Amino acid sequence: MSDAATEQPAWLRALAERCHATSQARAAREVGLSPSTINQVLKGTYRGNWERVRTRIEGALLHVAVHCPVLGEISSADCLDYQRRPFVATNPQRVRLYKACRTCPHNISEG
Repeated sequence: MSDAATEQPAWLRALAERCHATSQARAAREVGLSPSTINQVLKGTYRGNWERVRTRIEGALLHVAVHCPVLGEISSADCLDYQRRPFVATNPQRVRLYKACRTCPHNISEG
């Protein structure tokens, strides 16, 4: 393995390996990102929120989990999904999640 490959973060290596084993389109579906985002990330030209991309890939491919104050242990990718859900006053669990996500240390703005 080359020095450049060993310097690459584990989440980026996992993404590249998954794309090589399947395809960028399939990896994108598994991770919950668009194929164009995956392509840009692999090229190093992505201009969006790298922390959000890293967290989503870690949760989907490396099985990184976080502690949710409402749901307990969940994948970091699921955590991002819950953060993006709108407020729904008719579902008590969604109300608790919405409130908890706003002040949670795992909250990542969608920039």
